[in-house]
Amino acid sequence: MNKITILGAGLVGGVMAKDLAKSHNVTSVDISQKNLDALKDFNIKTICADISDSLILNKLIKDCDLVIGAVPGFMGYKMMYDVINAGKNIVDISFYPEDPFGLDELAKKKNVVAVMDCGVAPGMGNIIFGHHNSSMEITDYECLVGGLPVKREWPYEYQAVFSPIDVIEEYIRPARFVQNSKLITKEALSETELIEFDEIGTLESWNSDGLRSLIKTMPHVPNMIEKTLRYPGCVEYLKVLRASGFFSYEKINVDGKDIRPIDLTSKLLFPKWEMKEGDRDFTIMRIIIKGKENGKKTTYQYNLLDRYENNTISMARTTGFTCTAVANLVLNKKYSRVGISPPEYLGGLFEDVKDYLLERNVVYKVKKNND
Repeated sequence: MNKITILGAGLVGGVMAKDLAKSHNVTSVDISQKNLDALKDFNIKTICADISDSLILNKLIKDCDLVIGAVPGFMGYKMMYDVINAGKNIVDISFYPEDPFGLDELAKKKNVVAVMDCGVAPGMGNIIFGHHNSSMEITDYECLVGGLPVKREWPYEYQAVFSPIDVIEEYIRPARFVQNSKLITKEALSETELIEFDEIGTLESWNSDGLRSLIKTMPHVPNMIEKTLRYPGCVEYLKVLRASGFFSYEKINVDGKDIRPIDLTSKLLFPKWEMKEGDRDFTIMRIIIKGKENGKKTTYQYNLLDRYENNTISMARTTGFTCTAVANLVLNKKYSRVGISPPEYLGGLFEDVKDYLLERNVVYKVKKNND
């Protein structure tokens, strides 16, 4: 059996550990003993440690065959650097803001397979993109995606499965998209639209910085955009908080102490956004790809509506199982490209990932139209 070390045992990291423990020897590492205690009944070795210390991290991963990264975004780049520098293959969902290709040369030097952004979006959306890029001339790519609580509760109508600071990053990081082959940058939360979805109803979409690696790896595609989905009305209160400085990283002095407003905000919001016992969520994604295939104008539409199932939140299922699918492909040497790999590079293995997800009842429905 392969030895896998998972860095991070939060809501998504824990789900990945349970999934992989069915067929591998899994060690889960987290600084929170509470997170690790939730894994005690699943044949998973747990270690409480601070992996921000490079020496500690190196000791923890020295005997493993693969590392899974599931740490908060602000820790992600350094963690991935340390893992690659130790010569270990890694599949990561940390979604850090730094440019991952800055690690490509090191990964090649160390002969390391390093798959980044391997969640739902970015992640599965990119794999779908890469799958079609090999067989058609794509002109348009649009991804609408969101994870939402079933119960709409005032005032936020939202719950988070990632660290609060990572969620807030979506609300402040400038959104980049490609229009008519030009890179456009607008502020996050801009250009809101109301979109109708079967079974769910009306949701609100807005510009977010979700294209990430696609901007670099798919320069031939003239139109690409990703938007985040929330319940209608969400954007207004987020803009108020942002404009008031609650999301700022700039330190302010309060009674002689320097604090970052974002740290205070995340502390205040986490208990209000936290998934609690009995809470349910769903993940919704709509991808539309347009272009020419075999000389004909063709449109593909992928729809995902995944719900809380088997005591597992949907966002953890859709994110975590994509990552574990790719982890198995790397372990089985079905994917062995050395260097930094954004998930679109795995387009040729789309069917493998889709089938793995289907076995876990994460279902992507596809429609094809010839215009």
